[in-house]
Amino acid sequence: MEFFREWFLVHIGANPVLQGLVGGLVITILNAMGALLVLLARNISQKLLDAALGFAAGVMLTASFTSLILPGIEYGGVIPVIIGIVLGTIFLDLADHLIPHAHFVMGKEGGGTDRLKAVWLFIIAITLHNMPEGLAVGVRFGSGDLNAAFTLMIAIGLQNVPEGLAVAISSLNAGLGRRFYASFVGIRAGLVEIPLAVLGAWAVVAMGVILPYAMGFAAGAMLYVISDEIIPETHRKGYERVATLGLMGGALVMLYLDVALA
Repeated sequence: MEFFREWFLVHIGANPVLQGLVGGLVITILNAMGALLVLLARNISQKLLDAALGFAAGVMLTASFTSLILPGIEYGGVIPVIIGIVLGTIFLDLADHLIPHAHFVMGKEGGGTDRLKAVWLFIIAITLHNMPEGLAVGVRFGSGDLNAAFTLMIAIGLQNVPEGLAVAISSLNAGLGRRFYASFVGIRAGLVEIPLAVLGAWAVVAMGVILPYAMGFAAGAMLYVISDEIIPETHRKGYERVATLGLMGGALVMLYLDVALA
């Protein structure tokens, strides 16, 4: 980790906003790699997809605490972090109810859904899903703790691979286009992680006092996505057990990375 840290500082520099940009690019590229796998994969079972999404949820769940909530409490105390969690939850809940989008489980949500094509409703839904991940990585780089930022970047990047594949497969199964277009849908929906990573890093640098609030906000948003989006998605086809095992595996991987890369 120390070698990578030195290399990163030499080649990228010490500007946290630029570091956040690179972090956003890394996790977006890994999301794209996952989405492109749909071009090679011919018979991906629903059971495997649910396990992969469960793994992604496990990584996000553990990262919310080890990389955001607990460090945020160390920086600024428990009250700012709690306030941030509440604000992050409210923000995602409002976005979920006001912005038109479509889920495979719950169908159309938000206002004006009838005026948009199905593919755009799906893309917006996945974009809302990806927002907390990019924001979390940016906030972590903005904190100045590079080791912790690298750990979160690697973890979010790893879970983005199966997540990107799951998005592409789901869009293909929903009839939103052929394999090439399905991969493009997955890639396009993940692009939001780049500007949000930059925004998260910039906000923390510009207003250092908001760091614990920002960490709580990102964590609250991720926890909302896990409960409101990922778990219902993985439990809709009768593979709850394998999805839960995937979640446990993702949680253990993130926990190990947090300790090994500290």
